[in-house]
Amino acid sequence: MTTDIRTPLAHYADRLHAVIGDGHHVASPLGAWLLLALAAPAATGSTRAALEEALGTDAEAAAAAAGALLAAPHPLVPSATAFWQQPGVATAGLDGWRSALPASTTTGPLPDQAGLDAWAREHTLGLIDAFPLEVTPRVLLVLASALATRVSWANPFQVAPADALGPGSAWARGLRRVLRSPEYGHRCWIADTVWAGTVAAHAAPARTAPGGAGLLVVSVAAAPDVPAGYVLAAAHEMATAAADTPERELPAQRRSLFDVPLGDGPLWTLREEPTYTYAPDGREERVSAVLPCWSARSRHDLTASGLGFSAVAGAFEGLLGSPGLDFEAAQAAVARYGRYGFEAAAVTGFASAVSLPPEGVARIAELRFGHPYAVVAVATDDRPGGGEPGPWHGIPVFSAWVADPEELPEADVAGRHDEA
Repeated sequence: MTTDIRTPLAHYADRLHAVIGDGHHVASPLGAWLLLALAAPAATGSTRAALEEALGTDAEAAAAAAGALLAAPHPLVPSATAFWQQPGVATAGLDGWRSALPASTTTGPLPDQAGLDAWAREHTLGLIDAFPLEVTPRVLLVLASALATRVSWANPFQVAPADALGPGSAWARGLRRVLRSPEYGHRCWIADTVWAGTVAAHAAPARTAPGGAGLLVVSVAAAPDVPAGYVLAAAHEMATAAADTPERELPAQRRSLFDVPLGDGPLWTLREEPTYTYAPDGREERVSAVLPCWSARSRHDLTASGLGFSAVAGAFEGLLGSPGLDFEAAQAAVARYGRYGFEAAAVTGFASAVSLPPEGVARIAELRFGHPYAVVAVATDDRPGGGEPGPWHGIPVFSAWVADPEELPEADVAGRHDEA
């Protein structure tokens, strides 16, 4: 039985977004979590405990869950993982860990920067041009994940004037047009959440893939004074609930409109009017949503405490038998939400590198042959494959004492050379 990682992922998302802050951004907590899960079986002792704390589950369960995701890729969310290492960087421990990676994980010699950038483009539908880390000669190994999606809505949005966002919206004054949910196909509701109180929620479904796999993009708005982290947590709560609810039904947390006061507010306007209805109790509820188009392009440093990558570094230090290695971890992410569809991608990378040596003093010399000196020309005759050198090897052929230097010819100054 595969571990349900939705709760661990939600907790990891809380950590990640708390580090990122409340500026406009897009991220993939799953993309980062996958790398922690792949590395986790390599960790021992306190390093393993730190990784499991970040993962929200034990190392073996996380690795198994990651393997299950990668073994059965979602048709609307292409995914990829990779592990590369410098030639000659190998130990029994590292080889054993690498051999247990999911079969779909690419392994091999560490590519150059252009190769890593090409991998990022290939596995993000071209949405991300560059790998989020720079490969230098000090880098020993790189662990990476990529996730992407590009979907069309099952029912496209309608268009509405921006003032539909409400008189209190600053966005309404800076935009001309926004999106309005279509009459059918999208789900809109008001709900009470654990983290953000009462919220407005909207779910737009993508066109399903053959076999029924789909993607649901859930937007959640809370009162303006609710911290961003709490609203993001509520959005995870609502997204999970919506995914578990049949497509024509609303999550159990939703509130009846007849339990919400009439009037205007920052999250909705609610009115009541006479209508003809077949509702058994004569009370009908209709909900729509207006929201703006948006796009984001972000890069996130994942080295902060609590995100788990320092523990990943510790795991690789153990595998390589090299304590004190430097490490980098970062994620590049993009997204675009529009009238006809949604696209997003993220590439997450971890790199372990040889530490820079301690600071010291360097002496740098430039040798000067400014007075008479000797020159010897000696023959060499090294044989391929380490065979016995030939008879000329090591024989001084010419020797000289230089005591009368000459000026550099003009032809050589210009780079020309007259053949004899």
